Amino acid sequence: MTSSKDRQRKLARAKHDRQLARRVAKERRRRRIYAGVGSGVAVLLIVAGIAWIGGAFDSDDKADTAAQDVCAWTPQSATTNTNLKEVGTPPTTDIPTLGTDTMTINTDQGDPIVVALDQEKAPCGTEDLRYLASKNFYDNTTCHEITTYGAIRCGDPSGTGLGGPTYSVYSENTPAQPDPSPSTGTAASTTPLYPKGTVALLGNPPGTNGSQFLIFFKDYSPASPEYSIVGTVSAGIDTVTTIGKIPTVDDSAGDKIKPKTKITIKSLTVGDAATASAAPSASAQS
Repeated sequence: MTSSKDRQRKLARAKHDRQLARRVAKERRRRRIYAGVGSGVAVLLIVAGIAWIGGAFDSDDKADTAAQDVCAWTPQSATTNTNLKEVGTPPTTDIPTLGTDTMTINTDQGDPIVVALDQEKAPCGTEDLRYLASKNFYDNTTCHEITTYGAIRCGDPSGTGLGGPTYSVYSENTPAQPDPSPSTGTAASTTPLYPKGTVALLGNPPGTNGSQFLIFFKDYSPASPEYSIVGTVSAGIDTVTTIGKIPTVDDSAGDKIKPKTKITIKSLTVGDAATASAAPSASAQS
């Protein structure tokens, strides 16, 4: 017969075993939890490392700046060329690259000439004109030349063909001469490279565009295109045609390209101001 002391010892032993089992089970759960957390942290570290290599943690400002840097402006020396005019430099960021903007040229020769500037194909050329217009660069200047190939040359405050701002911008929308037809040896396309109504920037040498631009009153397809197309006349083409008919006389170099009648740009605006200044009676391009 079991004594009461033996029974108490057995009960105490059983209680101790139960407590020990609970501690062991608790320790196992704790280890499983730590192991799971450790695995999760390891996975997160691996994912973060891959993301870091891929540039996921690069500065948003840096990414935005890179995305917005659209144009580069090359300084030009007013000491070397005294015909240049200092007006600062256009911005390089936040330049529209889609849609069109409106340029309005008010001359003393008729209705305003309205131009749709192509911000997609020529964002920097458009920004160039927009910036100079904001500085009133073109106001009270002349269109100093009517070319022999059918364009009005404007935008030089000095009237010499050498003037402009103290920066230049590269060409970005110069048409390519179509390949000759194998059968005829002549250009396969009959579409003019510079159709009537085209507005293009020009520089000397080509690719150093500043303030000067051409408005074509005739179709033109040169053998070696060099003018960067920036837009198209959308209204006032009759004014362009009228100006193109002005007789010319010899300039200082003996070339018969100087308009006999002075052609003055009273104002040139781009953007909201241009839209507001456009006359309702301006005739649309046919």
